[in-house]
Amino acid sequence: MRILITGGAGFIGSHTAELLLAQGLDVTIYDDLSTGKRANVPAGATLVQGDVRDFSALAIAMRGCDAVLHLAAVVSVPMSIQRPHFAHEVNATGTLNALEAARYLGIDRVVIASSAAVYGASKQLPLAEALPPEPLSPYAAQKWLAEAYAATYAALHGMSPICLRYFNVYGPRQDPASPYSGVLSRFIGAALAREQSTLHGDGRQTRDFIYVGDVARANVRALLAPDPAPGLVFNVGTGRAVSVAEAYALIARLTGAPPAGRAPARAGDVPHSRADVGRARTLLGFAPCTSFEAGLEATLAWAQQRLVPTLPMSA
Repeated sequence: MRILITGGAGFIGSHTAELLLAQGLDVTIYDDLSTGKRANVPAGATLVQGDVRDFSALAIAMRGCDAVLHLAAVVSVPMSIQRPHFAHEVNATGTLNALEAARYLGIDRVVIASSAAVYGASKQLPLAEALPPEPLSPYAAQKWLAEAYAATYAALHGMSPICLRYFNVYGPRQDPASPYSGVLSRFIGAALAREQSTLHGDGRQTRDFIYVGDVARANVRALLAPDPAPGLVFNVGTGRAVSVAEAYALIARLTGAPPAGRAPARAGDVPHSRADVGRARTLLGFAPCTSFEAGLEATLAWAQQRLVPTLPMSA
């Protein structure tokens, strides 16, 4: 079986590629390397450098594949606000290109990376897939549109796409140097550089942090699962809420980092987020298996080795 992963040289894609290869599947990675890295491409995978906005090149790379994992995206909310047309071309038109190329080539299963951002600031916790979307940024709106395209292709063409709403993904290969990196990777980067991190507001904001290895497992489940329902959407989270202050306290304990500084709450910051994971457990047979503490330790070990190898990690 051959799988195409758009954005496969990135953070989540490279972990998924490794897992697929370990299961004996053929993997082709399609990536423009704008944020992905050649070093992330695992041995045994085929890299095709290309842009998801280029329909012809994408379709050529997709030939001979049995399923597609579509991860390529502009994941930065600030960039989607600053450059909405560009973000739309990548996130919305890129998804349409992936679905249309798959339809043209007779590929039924396209797994599309969506986001918990589609829920906006909904207060109905835990966040269940049936809640109405409330996108608060172009990025969130584009992910919602990607889900709508998936449902449309299922209804019109009998395809079996699956959309996965990722919550707060963290783990090795997430670049803390990026201004658009997740809060945990920024905390870790600052801690290992012996720099002070900043907590905005009271630090009681909660997030559903899920380890990248578990997300890779969810991707593989979705790629290989029997058709659960056309165009179905699944949350990919843990169902556990962790406060930002609690997360920093654990990082500080593991690294000896100084206490965090304080700053005013950021406008528009979602106060709480937690996934309802029942649908993924029931229909995909997926449940995360990495505790927050174990995931952080693995991420810190990677960051210590790759980013600042001269700094010891405290007990």
